[in-house]
Amino acid sequence: MLDFRLESELEALRGRAAAVAAEGIAEHGVHTDSWINGYSKDFSRRLAAEGWIGMTWPVEHGGGGRSNIERIIMGEEMISAGAPIAASWFADRQMGPSLIKYGTPDQQAEYLPGMLSGETTWCIGMSEPDAGSDLASLKTSAIKEGDVYVVNGQKIWTSFAADADYIYLICRTTTEGPPHRGVSELIVPMDLPGIEVRPIKDMTTNQHFCEVFFTDVRVPVENLVGVEGAAFKQTMTQLEHERGGIDRLVSNKPLYEQAIAAADTSDPLVRQEIAKLETGYRLGRILVYREALKQAPAGFSAATKCFCTEHQQRVADFAASVLGLAALNQDQATRFIAYAPAYTIMGGTSNVMRNILGERVLGLPREPR
Repeated sequence: MLDFRLESELEALRGRAAAVAAEGIAEHGVHTDSWINGYSKDFSRRLAAEGWIGMTWPVEHGGGGRSNIERIIMGEEMISAGAPIAASWFADRQMGPSLIKYGTPDQQAEYLPGMLSGETTWCIGMSEPDAGSDLASLKTSAIKEGDVYVVNGQKIWTSFAADADYIYLICRTTTEGPPHRGVSELIVPMDLPGIEVRPIKDMTTNQHFCEVFFTDVRVPVENLVGVEGAAFKQTMTQLEHERGGIDRLVSNKPLYEQAIAAADTSDPLVRQEIAKLETGYRLGRILVYREALKQAPAGFSAATKCFCTEHQQRVADFAASVLGLAALNQDQATRFIAYAPAYTIMGGTSNVMRNILGERVLGLPREPR
């Protein structure tokens, strides 16, 4: 007989996280897609005080040394409630682990404490106007001149760039060889001369997306992370963290709860839709847990992202059908529903994810051109 119940310690963590999330909402409000829209440095400091930033990082680097499942449980409660965790989410999820794995001891000593305390916010400079899902075609350049890299180029869809203290920049340090070579990663303070940030307002009025322009920005060579020109694999490791997380499943859970409260559950067709969505949440959680437990094959996070983000779109469709015209009079519901098409675009489109799954996980041949 299978027992899917969590251990008592994990249930206690879930209860504590739910209580802290409720306090954060009471103080800062509910946020749509809170991991990317709910920006509050004060609440990040609260998460740090609870030991919930860097939960899974090694103890020797200031982290909690806790399990990935614990981080998922905490994150699920925060995002499902709409608590404002955005100010520390990228650093906790990607930048910290990247510096722990590839950074120098000096970089770790300088940057990890600010992440762990919730004091510093990080963004990642990855996508470009002509290099979105095709990261290898990026053109932002970093040319070494003595003891600095001189950076020129443009990034787009850079979340939190207007608020971030640092940008973790994916750039090109050489154009020689195949496009996957010559890619490097730099830590760039956002207050350096030559950086211009232009927020982009989407149709929900959110402004976390930004354009970032670099004009002769001089970055110290010691800010290079890992090996110059060999960072493409480092970036792919980051994307594994990004694609298979709980944020891809429960970003619009508050909308689901709102729709359930308004649904006519005496209608068998409505009950059937609810059953499908409840099943989707359970399947998505299993996929995320597999990623966290390292039970999934390399690259399978692409499948996890596809399933979970398409599930979120089904949630939005269900809420729109249940709420009907009333959704137009409810600011949060309108934002959630309008934002839903982005789920299968940001972080890599579903078509690209399916290509990754077919080629890298299943080993299927490319269609000849």
